[in-house]
Amino acid sequence: MADLDPRQIPSLYVRDLIDLAQRDDFDRIEATIERLAGCTRPIQLTGSTTTFDTATGESVRHYTTETEPLGRLLVACGNRRATRCPACSRTYAADTYQLIRAGLAGGKGAPEDVRTHPRVFVTLTAPSFGPVHNRPTTKSGKPFPCRCGTVHPAGHPTLGTPLAPKTYDYAGAVLFNAHAGALWARFTTYLRRAVAHAAGLTIAELREQCRISFAKVAEFQKRGLVHFHAIVRLDGPEGSTATPPDWANVDLLTAAVREAAPKVSLTVTGDSIGERELRWGQQLDVREITRPDATADASTPLTDAAVAGYVAKYATKSAEGTGTIDRPLYCGTCKGRGRIPTPNGLTDECTSCDGTGLAEPIADLNVAQHVRQMIRTCWDLGHRATDFAELKLTKWAHMLGFRGHFSTKSRRYSTTLGALRGARRTWQTEQARLRHGHPPVDPETTCVISDWRFLATGYSPGEEILAETVRHNRAVTQRLKREGDLR
Repeated sequence: MADLDPRQIPSLYVRDLIDLAQRDDFDRIEATIERLAGCTRPIQLTGSTTTFDTATGESVRHYTTETEPLGRLLVACGNRRATRCPACSRTYAADTYQLIRAGLAGGKGAPEDVRTHPRVFVTLTAPSFGPVHNRPTTKSGKPFPCRCGTVHPAGHPTLGTPLAPKTYDYAGAVLFNAHAGALWARFTTYLRRAVAHAAGLTIAELREQCRISFAKVAEFQKRGLVHFHAIVRLDGPEGSTATPPDWANVDLLTAAVREAAPKVSLTVTGDSIGERELRWGQQLDVREITRPDATADASTPLTDAAVAGYVAKYATKSAEGTGTIDRPLYCGTCKGRGRIPTPNGLTDECTSCDGTGLAEPIADLNVAQHVRQMIRTCWDLGHRATDFAELKLTKWAHMLGFRGHFSTKSRRYSTTLGALRGARRTWQTEQARLRHGHPPVDPETTCVISDWRFLATGYSPGEEILAETVRHNRAVTQRLKREGDLR
């Protein structure tokens, strides 16, 4: 039987995979894909790095992508969004878990006695902008009819959508999302004042005795509005490494949170909407975070690990949970303006979007009508330059107006994501040095000179098949671990 000509194979992916498999260095290509752990869209780089001994001027180590099988280096994208790259989002979630856990139980530079500091888990919600379909339940968890008279099943697409879309305050909902970060900043200010007042101190005196540390994460509700889950902790003046004063306790912190949240307000004005006052919703939840060895209310246990896992889970999610899209909506050519500059100093209609400023028509988006109206409201308000230009609503229309970070922390809460990633890079570099038999490098007497250039993103068709195999194998391994069939 004659050998099969790869050109006769209709699939581009299979043809490219056969070409890769026939290379003498195919094992190195496989190892590279495996190292990326199933990254969906890696970054392709070209360049080199050289390590010099500053004492002798000799080159200790040199690496160039010219020695790679395909002449480029693949680096994981590092995207935190699970919808974009599940593999990298898992790494981000793991780092966030370690960061949050360190501020609750110690480690990564935080002392173990940080778990004795007063700390609470706070949930700040959005106000109502109109009645929506919901699934109310009794204390025992039994559902009862919504306002529309129907008992909606869990996860039903109707949940979170307005009962009366024509009267729903879409402009207020979008503006709340856009100002949620500013509301949080004001909340922390009022919280410090409330703690100082409860302790009988001035703000200046509070800084000398106590510091309020926090870590928070944003979550989108079904109705398309953001709310915050936050760990709030009382420390000594130096943060997690300092013992808080004797007067600092959970009861004082809880009372301060309940006093501060209702005081927060922000007034937004505009010719098109008049004057709006933005506040947190009436639903405020404040619960003590207990130590594993402490006696807690069995009905509401909140341990270090449970809170850290909860926060890490939402750190990798975005607005896609509400049914929106996970990509910017504005045209990349004109940046949403609809017009591009011409050589004579004037502007002309953008041909990429036909002057609409949209990368794709809002009417064509595969989203629910409620989400579509939120996006359309963002776009309309964003083009009212005199009112809301600073909010950049057209840029954040796919996020329903929210333009803040999904996870943030105060400076002294615990370690940083940068420190965790740096430690991982150091460990990986040391393992590579041992694997290749290079001599140890003294950071005091070495200088690293690097020259890297961006080439593209993604895999070649054949590499994509290899990456999908890695994803499948890892998914099977995780499933077997959960089922207890793999130790």
